[in-house]
Amino acid sequence: MRSSLAPGVWFFRAFSRDSWFRGLILLLTFLIYACYHMSRKPISIVKSRLHQNCSEQIKPINDTHSLNDTMWCSWAPFDKDNYKELLGGVDNAFLVAYAIGMFISGVFGERLPLRYYLSAGMLLSGLFTSLFGLGYFWNIHELWYFVVIQVCNGLVQTTGWPSVVTCVGNWFGKGKRGFIMGIWNSHTSVGNILGSLIAGIWVNGQWGLSFVVPGIITAIMGVITFLFLIEHPEDVDCAPPQHHGEPAENQDNPEDPGNSPCSIRESGLETVAKCSKGPCEEPAAISFFGALRIPGVVEFSLCLLFAKLVSYTFLYWLPLYIANVAHFSAKEAGDLSTLFDVGGIIGGIVAGLVSDYTNGRATTCCVMLILAAPMMFLYNYIGQDGIASSIVMLIICGGLVNGPYALITTAVSADLGTHKSLKGNAKALSTVTAIIDGTGSIGAALGPLLAGLISPTGWNNVFYMLISADVLACLLLCRLVYKEILAWKVSLSRGSGYKEI
Repeated sequence: MRSSLAPGVWFFRAFSRDSWFRGLILLLTFLIYACYHMSRKPISIVKSRLHQNCSEQIKPINDTHSLNDTMWCSWAPFDKDNYKELLGGVDNAFLVAYAIGMFISGVFGERLPLRYYLSAGMLLSGLFTSLFGLGYFWNIHELWYFVVIQVCNGLVQTTGWPSVVTCVGNWFGKGKRGFIMGIWNSHTSVGNILGSLIAGIWVNGQWGLSFVVPGIITAIMGVITFLFLIEHPEDVDCAPPQHHGEPAENQDNPEDPGNSPCSIRESGLETVAKCSKGPCEEPAAISFFGALRIPGVVEFSLCLLFAKLVSYTFLYWLPLYIANVAHFSAKEAGDLSTLFDVGGIIGGIVAGLVSDYTNGRATTCCVMLILAAPMMFLYNYIGQDGIASSIVMLIICGGLVNGPYALITTAVSADLGTHKSLKGNAKALSTVTAIIDGTGSIGAALGPLLAGLISPTGWNNVFYMLISADVLACLLLCRLVYKEILAWKVSLSRGSGYKEI
């Protein structure tokens, strides 16, 4: 029996239903990746506990350390003078493993069910995060144990980013992708804040719980992911988004009947019906080198390498820089450094909004990178003259540095994973995302390492290194910016009625 509902009412209900599902996926993936970052944060909070000033502590009566041992309350093997190198080695173990594993993760992500892959990754990440903290309760003092745990955790955490970007890309089309993903990308900062707060509860006591509790929360989120994550809109009879693979005339003509949500839904149901009657060919997953041949993948990957180098150098070294240059206490420097992340959230949203409006992802990134170079120079020279200038400069620098980083890892990755050259095959999304973020992760590991080597020669040299990396990131996008400018010229000439001969 045919429904008596008016077409307008039916469309409103269908649209409302699709919106609710899209909102659910956006919230779920937000919480998923916030948990990943929450489980990464405790190590930076607990570092001060692993090596501390024991003169302020009350020594137990039954302690076996000698009277002259000033490191009796520190946690071996981080109780020696080379503790900075050892803690740096633990950090690099995670970052290098993450960078290497990211290139492999995307390939597996295209060939395995996304829900299973992401759930397993979260469960394993929760396990290894907890195992690091259990070293406290098991009284483990071997460096290799903590390094191995960090390597394993770095590898399994690579399941997160390609998977969540692929899922969001499956549900959201190109139209407002930059703006939506700009807001969504704040999960990084939310996860860092949660990780800091949770780890801080136990850091001065049983510091092992600073890892075990986030690990348990991450594992629980893995179970929720398994139960509720929906990979594709078609799985629940929702309208799929429009990607690059669809004919241009359909994308550009909103009045085309074939472009309406109703016809999209009908074609999706028609495909399901055909597949139910007989075997339906699934598009083949793209190879690693096939993904590299997608126009723009190489340029954006190398650009992200240098952009992430700058961003992660600020992440790991900014509190120490503020404490040394502005002579703030460690707590004041740490609190002030969070303004850089606040600026990053604003920058990510602005970058997504502008790139959606202009349809120029590369140009938006390039302009922000060009502006970031002089702002970093100014911050180094005048940013510490007063608290007001520090706040303003940190927010501006955070926005300009993290804006392109956020845009490339989210909207750009989703755009390239559904590029028109793929002819509608969305099976490249995870591989492309992994290649781009994996290349960027090399920069994330390299930046803090270079800063540690250069900082003894002076903070000015560190900033010169950051500015050089920023300029290189900008230069790598020149070809793509030129193509976008040509596209704008063609669009303007069509709009003004000019016809080329």
